[in-house]
Order: sequence, then C-alpha cells, then structure tokens
Amino acid sequence: MTALLYDLTGADDRRFSPFCWRTKLALAHKGVDFDTVAIGFGDKEQLEFSGQDRVPVLVEGDTVVPDSWAIACHLEDKYGDAPALFGDDPGRSLARFINNWADQVMLGAVARLIALDTFQNFVTEADQPYWRESRESRLGTTLEDMHAVRDDTVKSFRASLGPLRASLSQAPFIAGETPAYADYIVFGNFQWARNTSPFALLEKEDPIYAWRGRMLDLFDGLAAKAPGYAV
Repeated sequence: MTALLYDLTGADDRRFSPFCWRTKLALAHKGVDFDTVAIGFGDKEQLEFSGQDRVPVLVEGDTVVPDSWAIACHLEDKYGDAPALFGDDPGRSLARFINNWADQVMLGAVARLIALDTFQNFVTEADQPYWRESRESRLGTTLEDMHAVRDDTVKSFRASLGPLRASLSQAPFIAGETPAYADYIVFGNFQWARNTSPFALLEKEDPIYAWRGRMLDLFDGLAAKAPGYAV
C-alpha cells in the first residue's frame, strides 16, 4: 500500500513547506513508499477529512495523521523494525525539544530573511493576500521592511546558530554519525529557503553548510532533486 502525503504546493508546483519536508524525509528514512497530493493555500476544504486545515497530512489506508510531529511519532511506532527516527524515549524527548526550537525560534528567523522572495516568486496570485496578511501579522512588520534589512538580519541569524554549528563540528549529523528526525526538523527550514529564495543563509565555510549538503544527498537526492537555488 502506498501512503498519501498532502503536500503544500505553490506557483510552478514549488513544494516548499518545511513541515512537509520533515515528513518526506521521515517517510524515506522508514522506507515507506508515498505519493503526494498537491494542496494550495486556498485548498483547505480538501483537508476537512483530517479534522483540521493544515499540511502535512498522512493517509495510510483508514489511518489519517495530521501534523509533522504526530506523523513522525506514528511512523516510529508503526515501523519499529525500520531505522529509528528517535532511538528511544529520551531520544524522542530530545527531538521534541529540537522540534519546538525549530518552530518557535528558527522558523521565524528564516521567514524574516526570505518571506518577500517566497511571496513574489512562488505564492500564487490568488493566495498572496492571505499569505501577506498572515505572515506580516505573525512577524509584526511588512514583507518589504523585513527584506530591506536582511543583510544585517542574516548576521544575527548566523550567530544564533552557534550551538548547531558546534554540534556539527563534532559529528556529521545533529543525531550523530547517521541522520535522524532531529536532522529532518532543522533541515526542513533550510529546504524552504533553498526552494524559494536566492539569498544565502549560510556561508560556504560554515559546518552547517556542509551538513546541509549531506542532507540534500540523502535518499538518492530526494531533497536535492526538488527545484531550488544553488545557495
């Protein structure tokens, strides 16, 4: 049985949801075959069956699981014989911490750097009013004002990644010698940027840049094959 993943889709079929990317890599990690169902910002009625209105949503037969974190837990519990996403209960708790940090701290910082590029290049015209209002309300300023200061903002963003940089100076992946869900969480945010903006979030000599390259190569280049910028 092939699973179905409801996947956010922008203009030119650009798939840039960081949450959907977490799930795609988790599915590949577990060896679960899946097809995607394209969902635009204005297609929320197509998700009513899931009891909410956001992607990702995973459907496996009669099982419906919304939310990237819930999907990861579902995959870990159902496919226990496949490579682990968390490893054990402490590992799951640590990944939950990474998940909360990526959602509450890192994602907003990335958004301030690439929001206008995403809006102008890959949000459909029909979805642009909703996208602008929701992002500007969430971030407390206009897309244009964020864009105007991003050459300075990116310096603070890079500095904020010091703990991540230190970890990746000591091991090839956040999870250690091999990647796990903690890597997919953080990478999803960088993949959104790569999918939609030519602005370089990282310097090439940064250990995080090298890690991102390793992540792009995983699973026969699953993420690298998605359209994106060489930054």
